[in-house]
Amino acid sequence: MSAFKKVAVLGSGVMGGGIAAHVANAGIPVMLLDIVPQGANNRNQLAEAALGRLKKTNPAALMSDRAAGLIQPGNFEDDLSRIGDCDWIVEAVIERVDLKQELYRKVAAAMKPTAIVSSNTSTIPLGTLVEGLPEAFANRFAITHFFNPPRYMRLLEVVKGPRTEDDVLPALRRFGDVALGKAVIDCKDTPGFVGNRIGIFWSTVAMSQAMSLGLTVEEADSVVGKPMGIPKTGIFGLGDLTGIDLAPHVSASMLKLLPPDDPYCKIYDANGQLAQTIQWMIGQGLTGRKGKGGFYRQDKAADGSRTRLTLDYATRTYRPTRRAELASVKAARKGLRALVEHPDKGGQYAWAVLSRVLAYAAELAPEIANSIADVDTAMKTGYAWKWGPFEQLDLVGPKWFADRLRAEGKPVPRLIEAVGAGTFYKEEGAARLIFTPEGRYAELKPAAGAWKLADVKRGKQPVLSNKGASIWDLGDGVACLELHTKMNAIDANIVAMVREAAKLDKKGFKALVIGHDGDNFSVGANIGLGLFAANTAMWPVIEQNIKEGQDAYRALRNAPFPVVGAPSGMALGGGCEILMHCDAVQAHAESYIGLVEVGVGLIPGWGGTTTLLTRWMQNAKRPQGPMPAISQAFEIIGTAQVARSAAEAKEKLLLRPSDGITMNRDRVLADAKAKALAMVPGYKPAEPAEIFLPGATARTALAMAVEGFRLQGKATPHDVTVMAALARVLSGGDVDILDPVKETDLLALERAVFLSLIKTNATLDRIEHMLTTGKPLRN
Repeated sequence: MSAFKKVAVLGSGVMGGGIAAHVANAGIPVMLLDIVPQGANNRNQLAEAALGRLKKTNPAALMSDRAAGLIQPGNFEDDLSRIGDCDWIVEAVIERVDLKQELYRKVAAAMKPTAIVSSNTSTIPLGTLVEGLPEAFANRFAITHFFNPPRYMRLLEVVKGPRTEDDVLPALRRFGDVALGKAVIDCKDTPGFVGNRIGIFWSTVAMSQAMSLGLTVEEADSVVGKPMGIPKTGIFGLGDLTGIDLAPHVSASMLKLLPPDDPYCKIYDANGQLAQTIQWMIGQGLTGRKGKGGFYRQDKAADGSRTRLTLDYATRTYRPTRRAELASVKAARKGLRALVEHPDKGGQYAWAVLSRVLAYAAELAPEIANSIADVDTAMKTGYAWKWGPFEQLDLVGPKWFADRLRAEGKPVPRLIEAVGAGTFYKEEGAARLIFTPEGRYAELKPAAGAWKLADVKRGKQPVLSNKGASIWDLGDGVACLELHTKMNAIDANIVAMVREAAKLDKKGFKALVIGHDGDNFSVGANIGLGLFAANTAMWPVIEQNIKEGQDAYRALRNAPFPVVGAPSGMALGGGCEILMHCDAVQAHAESYIGLVEVGVGLIPGWGGTTTLLTRWMQNAKRPQGPMPAISQAFEIIGTAQVARSAAEAKEKLLLRPSDGITMNRDRVLADAKAKALAMVPGYKPAEPAEIFLPGATARTALAMAVEGFRLQGKATPHDVTVMAALARVLSGGDVDILDPVKETDLLALERAVFLSLIKTNATLDRIEHMLTTGKPLRN
């Protein structure tokens, strides 16, 4: 249970609203307060408007409709006195010390003595914030710096002051970690803390060096992008995303706070090409995606077509976007060092950026953070880097990096000198070690209940393994089935290992967890293999594969021990069907689950159609009669709905109401293991259900609905075919409402319908188009 039963967020701007939304996502009631606008008839106007925006934001700030109901809008004048029952009060108002302190004095008078107050500031030192305020207030005060958007960016930086009481940071860490799902790091009270101190330097270096070396925007983004483990937006695309107009404010803040000898102050040039280009862009309204464009923009022609344009910052004109062609980017497939060693301008640019940024991070680390692991975590979870600075140093080799710096006459940071020919991280047996500023290695242990499968696997061998999946011993009699194909797409190897997993009791195991450390649980069946089989008319093989998948999933569900799914990221199609055959699911909150087969002209054929229908038929809250349940399943499957969160998946019954949700990705496997062990005493597999379905009557009703969609232009000709096939399964085929329909009957219908659809040219066109473009074909 959370130690915080109620929270107040002061300030309903982008960050305040986002923080309030995420607290509500955690199931905690939250007050969202702001000023009363001058002359406003509605005194809660700002907070209510913020709540309205949160409900419409894309990507969604709220994980469910229920979460929105937990946010209580109000204002500082009428409602600040009500914060007395709040356990945590978060301030997220404008970055002005005078306004913050005026608000703090009012908070101090209304808060309970045990409450914790924190600021979301990213620029103002903690000592400045509490200067002149009552001792009792300063004792309960800290900084909690969220990254935008708070739901999706995992980093939470916490800072305490010399007067902050000992229980404050542990309570914030625990709530941030467990309730909000954050990667919480302790930061020292230095400018920009950790993430922004390095991130702002990195972005400035990356943009200015691109201009200095004459790279185009596309070329720079192709280098400072995937090859460096940076999100695909690249560095200039990231500027468009975050907002070009933020840059001058960020620069001014850092220049004011940093000492003159800091490398950022030396590289920033107010009269340089980067700063002047940004000032010109802001003047033209080119503030990024929220404005008229940025370094990239979309131009819409009269016929509705769109052309992507790129800014030529030398001429300050736009031209059609061109694909970057750099040999260094291709060389980067061999690793980061191959990129920075390449002689072309991309390689020179990569080295110009990395040599400065990695040296800066190494020099700063002891000053701004408690460990190099915290620095790496900050950049991975706050800026979405694949590797943190010290992990990147290990990839290129710290000694090689130091030698090249020396050869160029540049200073080598002490930490890099100290590690010498070693690496910052290394493994010894089952232990992972980290290099410390004291010049020695220490074991890097995961927090209790926050381990990953990699921690279990280190130094061990799997119980069973093939090319598609492996089974590992989690201890305490619990096994883990790990999928490890590309994108964890399900193939014959995975199906074979699922069958083996269903027999693990014979190896002494008493429970099974299905999960792994990957970004996505599973994107579904490997449709490329299906297309090959269909193009060669291997119909008996396809039918056998469908049957084997159904049988393997049923064996999992009927195993004599509890099976718990532990998804995160996408669990689509066949991946969703695995979860639907588990006894329980412990899902990461950011699980995106759906039966999406209609997008390639098919229906769920491994029991997903049958299971979703059965769940809606057995739903105690559904209206009487079979049609409401059939219609719900028809809509969810027929429109390929994907839940945007685990909470939404529950609403669609893709997850059960009893399934668990874990907010922190690093805690999913531990929570799933605990759930599996709790189910062991007295465990019995669920009995297959029998349901009553109306047959042709239901198909007629569904056909009328589909015809309406067709007439409105919402359903294509092949959509009509696919939905008619889906309706046949959901209606029970040729049955009478008085005859019970067994699970095996519905599975046989699934197989027959799946096979009939994959024989159509329209479905094969959809599959081929999806494999070629990654997008569904509307035919």
